[in-house]
Amino acid sequence: MKKIAEPKDAREMEAKKKAKSFKDKKKNMQRLGGGRGRGGLSLEAFANAKTRSNTYNPAIIKKQREFYKNAKYVSKYKRIVKQQGESSVGARQLEGEEDIGKSDKVDSKNKKNSARSLREIYERKREEEDKARMETEVATLARKEERQRAEARRKELREKMFKKTKSGQPVMKYRIEHILETLQGSKE
Repeated sequence: MKKIAEPKDAREMEAKKKAKSFKDKKKNMQRLGGGRGRGGLSLEAFANAKTRSNTYNPAIIKKQREFYKNAKYVSKYKRIVKQQGESSVGARQLEGEEDIGKSDKVDSKNKKNSARSLREIYERKREEEDKARMETEVATLARKEERQRAEARRKELREKMFKKTKSGQPVMKYRIEHILETLQGSKE
């Protein structure tokens, strides 16, 4: 009977191995997006996953937020100006109902004046911005030139410090001068 039992155990072990390998294969298929009749990702899903723009840029988001915020302020400002204009027109009409023609002329004149004043404000602001930009450019150029001069001085000093004689020994003249200059600078 033992001979019959051994093949049965061997068959059971082989069946278990096949079941385990099938389970592993099934897990891998599911992990890769397949299984249950699906053959992985569809071509469209794969293309969308590959071409989806991954452009999370906080700077752009901040600019957009600022743009919308400014647009909101501008529209609010225009609404207030419009309301003030309407209220002033109403007040004028109450004051002098008999000369309606005059109030129309005054309104058109105010509109021209307000447009002119807005233009002046815009031009003044633009001039200030241009002036500020020019000042920053001048300052950056001055810093750049200073940096270049300092770099040239350091380069020259470095060349002197690493100068060697024909036999390969360092030239001590420049090194001693440098030490003397630093001592005199610290003394003062």
